[in-house]
Parts: sequence; structure tokens; C-alpha cells
Amino acid sequence: MRRWNGWGEDTTEVELPAHGAEFLHALIGAGEPLADATLEQVLARVPASRLPAHPQVSLDAEDRLRHARGQSLPDWLAMRSGDFGVFPDGVAFPETAGQIRELMAWAAERDLVLIPYGGGTSVAGHINPQHGERPVLTLSLERMNSLLEIDAASLIATFGPGANGPQVESQLRAQGYTLGHFPQSWELSTLGGWVAARSSGQQSLRYGRIEQLFAGGTLETFAGPLQLPSFPASAAGPDLREMVLGSEGRFGVISEVRVRISRLPDAETFYAVFLPDWPRALEAIRSLAQARVPLSMLRLSNAIETRTQLALAGHPEQIALLEKYLALRGARGDKCMLTFGVTGSRVQNAASLRQARKLLRSFGGVFTGTLLGRKWAQNRFRFPYLRHGLWSAGYLVDTLETATDWSNVDTLLNRLEASLRDGLADAGERVHVFTHLSHVYGEGCSLYTTYVYRPGGSYAQALERWQRLKHAASRCIVDNRGTISHQHGVGRDHAPYLAVEKGERGMAALRALAVHFDPEGRLAPGVLLPE
Repeated sequence: MRRWNGWGEDTTEVELPAHGAEFLHALIGAGEPLADATLEQVLARVPASRLPAHPQVSLDAEDRLRHARGQSLPDWLAMRSGDFGVFPDGVAFPETAGQIRELMAWAAERDLVLIPYGGGTSVAGHINPQHGERPVLTLSLERMNSLLEIDAASLIATFGPGANGPQVESQLRAQGYTLGHFPQSWELSTLGGWVAARSSGQQSLRYGRIEQLFAGGTLETFAGPLQLPSFPASAAGPDLREMVLGSEGRFGVISEVRVRISRLPDAETFYAVFLPDWPRALEAIRSLAQARVPLSMLRLSNAIETRTQLALAGHPEQIALLEKYLALRGARGDKCMLTFGVTGSRVQNAASLRQARKLLRSFGGVFTGTLLGRKWAQNRFRFPYLRHGLWSAGYLVDTLETATDWSNVDTLLNRLEASLRDGLADAGERVHVFTHLSHVYGEGCSLYTTYVYRPGGSYAQALERWQRLKHAASRCIVDNRGTISHQHGVGRDHAPYLAVEKGERGMAALRALAVHFDPEGRLAPGVLLPE
């Protein structure tokens, strides 16, 4: 059963190791656990619905509760405290495009707000109902999860938008194919959500981000369906797919997605390499990217993240042996861990590995084989569960991400981490901050930063601390040549900073599109574009 007040399945637990708690205690102080509300307590707070009965709409209190929040840290605090704020008035579960159109017509007739809902994994406030006079109807697309067609000659698959990561891959793999899109939220997030938020998967170095994989589909608008045909390439004016990619539910509801798929690879292996220090590690990963070594994944942790990962990994005796071996090879206290993957035919993989080894060794890289790579692959979708273990120990964890050019990586990374590390200094609080580069390109890379802090004595204080940290980091990003979002979208949390990136004319163009497709402002108001 999926958790109502946190991440994922309630049968999966990732506990904080005892020495991990000691590690954090030494860095930022003793944990401060807060009491959790119960499901029964929250259900008692769900108000009566303002919607009339409709055959496709559930007015059930628990359905409404389970579709009221996403997975941002403010959402976490709302769910754990029981103070959800606003609940949708109803949740619809359409199974066809025709039913989506019927619900949109009903929304126009009844003057409703519509919130498209995929997997509920938003970490930027995409799906949260807001206070207002109009009733709110959430459209859950979870039942539209089938593989509808495969064009084997063209390697294009057509899906319903509500297919989550496991559903996409299981249906494709049964016929010998893969999409290869693996965001960290893969377990729960959906294909339609990936398109709407411009998602990036962990192996996008091989398969491409969602904008390379999205071939076409259908967007349901209040004026009727917008069909996006799939072409291998076209010079027939601006690409209309770009109006759907990153639209975050503001322009319409995605009812069908066509994606470019690949045949299953013969082999896939992940490796871990330790570089002696950050300058050499950064130069190494940039060289790999710009040499176009055919790898499927590159992930570089800075020295602080490397130390943190090893401290939280468990098995302290084994980690001590690893540390001793690395020190003998020249990778000591400032070492940085690089994880990379090779995917494809065995001949191709062997050639890619030789090329990567030669280049990385020229920067002092120490190879540790495949054990740590296998551990990464086994646990790649488990990190969000660690929030539960940290919460039980009295700590809060959140992440943010951006991207910038190689020439600006050090400047942005140092200023971003400082903005978080010093963000609560006036309250006498320390913040533990670390970063990895999760996606690389010829011209730059993404920065994925994690920060851990103590919540304080109350939920209100925990939220206030997050607001200060989030604002300081967001301001730092947009003021230092970073994008406000590389892979999580804009939602409501990032919307106030979007204008710095898009400019006055760009924002005017986006607003004009929103008015064109949704003149009454019914679809996810406040998302992407501030009201």
C-alpha cells in the first residue's frame, strides 16, 4: 500500500544507520523528532465536498486526502503534521481521452479548477489545491497506463499518460524494448508527468532526456484535442511539442504519449572510480563528456558527498578497508567518487570501458571494480525513502538542482552550497550540504544539491527554516547563471524565480499561451506562471 504521508510503499524502509546518526550529530547537532499525525486525525479534517455527484468523480475523503499533496518538503511537513491546508473537492479517474474531454466540459459548465495528476511525485508544488471560490477537481490519470501500440520499424511506442516507470518498462521489456528513462522518482512518476515537467533520467547520457524521447501525442484542451504528429525531423515552423514539454498542466491534459524506444541492450555494468580531489575530478568528467565516450551514465560526487555516502553506507569495517586501500593509491580525504555506466553490446561496452579507464587514470583515478556500481544500481530508487529514516532520527533532508556551463560550475556550486550552509547561521543552526553532478553535456552539467538540517521545536519552525534556505538557494542560482530547474520543473515553488531566466518577453509569451489554451484559468492556476 502506498504511504499517505510520505514516499513510496509502506513495506519499504530505509533506516538511518547508527553511525550515520552519530555522523550527523557531530556535524549539525542532535536530532529533533516531531510527532506525526494519524490518518484518522487527518481524515476528520477533510471538509465536505463542494461538488455534485458525477459518475467519474470520487468524493471519498481518503481519495481526496491522497491527492492533496506532492512530495516537496513543505508537502512532507503538511502530511506529517496533519495540516494539509486545502483538499481537492473530488478526484476523477478517467480511463479514456473521451472521458477526459467529458470532465473538462463538466469543469467548464460548473466553473471548476482542474489539476492534472500523474504519480503525485512533484517536489515543486505542482498538484496542490489552493484556497479559492471555485471547487477543485483533481484528474488522476493512473488508469490510463497501457502500452497502446509499438511501431517496431520506427521504434515508437504509444502509451497512456498515467503509466509509471515500472509499468512503462515492464510492458516494453516483455517485447524486447526499453525507454531507458530512469528518474529517481521512477517507481511512482508517470510518462505524462515526465513530459509535462521535462524530466531527465539517470541514463540520459545514452537514451536522452524526455525531450529527445517524446515523439508526439495528444493534448486535450478546452477547445478540443491538439494532435502532435511524430516525425523524425521537421522544418515546418516551430515544433509544437515544445508547447507541451514543460507545460506542467497549464495548457491542457496529456491523454496520449508517443515515445522513441530502444531495443534492450545486451549488457550493462556500473563502475565506481575515486579521483584524488575535486579539481581533477571535475576536469575528468568534463573530458569524458566532451570526448563523447559512449557511456550511459556519469555521476560525480564532491568530497563532502563522498564522505557522507561512505558514512551512511553501513558496513563500517568494509568501508574502513576501502578507505585504507584508496589512501594507499593516493585518494585520501579530498577524494571524489565517480560512478559511471556502460550499456550496449559487449563489444561496445568493452571499448567504452577501455577508453574511460585510460582517460580517468590520467587524472589519478582509482578503480574499485563493480561492487559499488552494483550497489548504486540496486539502490538507485531508494534514496527518497531515506527521508523517513532521517525524519525518525529528527532530521530533515531536501534537494534542489540546477544546470550551468562548465566555466561556471565551481562558482555556482561554491556559492550555492554556501547559501545553504550559512542560511540558518543567525539562528545558531548548522546545515550539512553536499552536491553531485548528475547529468553531463558537452557545454555543461547539472548540479544536484542535498541539504540536511534540524527542524527546530515545531512544524512551523521547520517550514520557516526551509523557506529561508529555499529562497536563499533559489536566489543564488538565478543570480549566478544557473537554471531554476534542470529536471524537477517549476510548479509553484520555482515560479517566482522563472522571470530571471525567461525575461519579460519570454514570460509574456508563456502567459499568452496559457490564455490561448485556458482563457478561464481553470488548469493548475499558479503553476509555472505566478498568478
